[in-house]
Formats: sequence, C-alpha cells, structure tokens
Amino acid sequence: MLKILIVVLLLAVLVSLFSGLFFLIRDGGKTNRVLNSLALRVALSVALLAVIMLSLWQGGLTLNPTP
Repeated sequence: MLKILIVVLLLAVLVSLFSGLFFLIRDGGKTNRVLNSLALRVALSVALLAVIMLSLWQGGLTLNPTP
C-alpha cells in the first residue's frame, strides 16, 4: 500500500511537470497556469518526501544494506 502511494505521487509529479510544459508552450507564459502547475509540483514533491521519510522512520520501508 505504501509503495503504491509513492508511485502515485511520483506519477502525479510527472503529470504536473508535463502540464506545466504544455501550458508554457500553449500560453507563452502569459497566464498563471504555469505558476499553479509549479506550485502543485512543489507541494506534491514535499508530500512525497514526507511520505518517504515517515515510512523510513516507522519501518515501512527499509534501506538496502548491500550496494
């Protein structure tokens, strides 16, 4: 369940990235849609980082000890 949440958040970050690119090309940066996409991407990235850190702290994810 936790790994699915991480993958969904990663996909949401990618969708936000490409929607920002689409808005930049289509609008030429004249509207606030690019800024909104950037803000959403930053919020999703912070949420993703928080989920990963919490899951590492609680033991839901473990680090690979062998390189």
